[in-house]
Amino acid sequence: MQLLHGARRAPAVLADDEGRRASAQARRGSPLALAEIYDANHTRVRQLARRLLGDDAAAEDLVQEIFEQLPRALKRFRGASSLETFLFAMVVNRTRAHLRGAIRRRRALERLTREPTAPAASLDDDLHTRRRAAEIIAALDQLPLAQRVAFVLCEVQEMSAGEVSKLTGVPEATVRTRVFHARRRLRDLMQPGGGS
Repeated sequence: MQLLHGARRAPAVLADDEGRRASAQARRGSPLALAEIYDANHTRVRQLARRLLGDDAAAEDLVQEIFEQLPRALKRFRGASSLETFLFAMVVNRTRAHLRGAIRRRRALERLTREPTAPAASLDDDLHTRRRAAEIIAALDQLPLAQRVAFVLCEVQEMSAGEVSKLTGVPEATVRTRVFHARRRLRDLMQPGGGS
């Protein structure tokens, strides 16, 4: 199979049967089998990570993470695909997580740059801001924990309901319902005389 500029795809060093044998031994805790898997696959795993991430340092970190997780991950490997395919799936999944995190960090940074940096116009303004923050915290404290967690993760941390669902282990619709009720309760609590 011809790829870029006549280069040929390097064959996997471990054939499927060898990969299954090495993974079975690695599952039983053989460091030699893990070393064999690493030697046979790290170059292609790194190439894929580099192509997906576009950054050598991040790709190298991801490869290290993949091979650190491999002994635990091999417990899920049943040999229905090649070991290389299994490793590539790990790379793709970790790349997705890496990119989601990078997007979240970039959005947070953008939010910070949009926030006003000017100091309070007066001590009265600063005092008012601190009092309002204390009121918000007090209102959040009055929410049931499940609603507070859902509200803070979705509204403050700007996570999606799907991400919060995975994080908390509750259905996505439940997360949305909790956020809805939290918003309504906070609105009531923040009204003058609403906390009584």
